Amino acid sequence: MQHTGAKSLIGPPAVHDELVHLTRQLMTGDRQSDDQPSIAQHSFLSFIGRNDGCRATEISDVFGVNRSTISRQVRGCIDAGWVFADPGPVRQGNPLHLTDAGRTYLDAADARRLDQVTSRLQDWSESEIAEFARALHRFRISTESQTNGDENL
Repeated sequence: MQHTGAKSLIGPPAVHDELVHLTRQLMTGDRQSDDQPSIAQHSFLSFIGRNDGCRATEISDVFGVNRSTISRQVRGCIDAGWVFADPGPVRQGNPLHLTDAGRTYLDAADARRLDQVTSRLQDWSESEIAEFARALHRFRISTESQTNGDENL
């Protein structure tokens, strides 16, 4: 694709460009402080919160991420006091649970992120917000058959 001056906001290339920019924003953290989890931590904690007792192997399968990466995330979340791993057979993996501190941390992060979204949409009309939500939903569900599990990733 050639880049010639002003970008066009028309067609699939424009959608692609905007998704790339949004994904970069999310993946680079865009964190205002250390008390806000990275997108990876947030996704991981949210999954455990919705799937109490899940194992790291399940998370690896659903997220499509290498198991060693998930193991590092699990260890970091346990060390931070956000996740508790039940003792169990090592071969099957330990059932994971959010601690009270993990639930509080996740709830606070969700509230901050909702505030950020609300702030970005403050100049939008209700109909613009509704149409945006419908378009995002339609786009997301059009790829659901290509995902491998948790629709709330």
